[in-house]
Amino acid sequence: MAVPTDPRNSWGLPAPGALPRTAPLEPLVTRVLASNPSPMTLDGTNTYVVGEPGSGRAVVVDPGPDEPAHLAAVEEALAARGARCVAVLVTHHHGDHADAALPWGARFAAPVAAAAPDVAGPGGRVLEPGERLRLAGTSIDVVPTPGHTADHLAFRLESGAVLVGDHVLGRGTSVVTHPEGDVVAYLESLRRVHDLGPSALYCGHGPELTDDPGAVLDFYLAHRAHREQQLLDALAGGAGSVDELVAVVYAEVSRAVWPAAAQSTRATLDKLAAEGRVELGADGRVRAA
Repeated sequence: MAVPTDPRNSWGLPAPGALPRTAPLEPLVTRVLASNPSPMTLDGTNTYVVGEPGSGRAVVVDPGPDEPAHLAAVEEALAARGARCVAVLVTHHHGDHADAALPWGARFAAPVAAAAPDVAGPGGRVLEPGERLRLAGTSIDVVPTPGHTADHLAFRLESGAVLVGDHVLGRGTSVVTHPEGDVVAYLESLRRVHDLGPSALYCGHGPELTDDPGAVLDFYLAHRAHREQQLLDALAGGAGSVDELVAVVYAEVSRAVWPAAAQSTRATLDKLAAEGRVELGADGRVRAA
């Protein structure tokens, strides 16, 4: 199987570390970057301020870390739009997206909405897949995208752009970890977002993807299929543990992400085992079926 080509390689995206702290993406959306960069969060968490210009209202999506400088930057973005925050939406429960949700909800006197009740908090709103929110002078569709986590959501805007959280990253590929993630659900979610025909993907980490979002989603699907074949080939070559598989399949990837790669490998092996393509031994060894 040929290695899939990432279409973003030719797009001239900002280099790592070069994303501006605050950027208007379209009339409905301003992106505010949190200062929590890491190998897993890339430049940091992207928080989005969404609302119809002139409405005087906005929604904050994925507030991210509860950090004073980040809060100040988001408040500046709200002020620049002449808007007050009327709701805080969260794509999923991971702390780099959700830690500030309840504190900021209290600060803005705005309800928190998420798929997980503990993220929404007491008095918050538990979102249902497929519902349409009418907030800040616009409508926002709730798109179920489980896979990275069971509670993961995306939000489709009236412009056709989709806020995808950790479902798709601006650079590289998203991690589906074991046992929290579900590769089968993740692939179904990729197809669901693809079927929306998004005009842009606004990612939880990394730059926005506007040139050809469908091509990125096609690449993500092809990348997953390629990883599965790599694992099967590595097994045929004698690798038999998760660590051995990671050392073969991710040999050219920074070791800083190998622990996450191991979790992703376990999640993929679960899928292959459910399909009868590998056998997971009680001794921790993996064998081709």
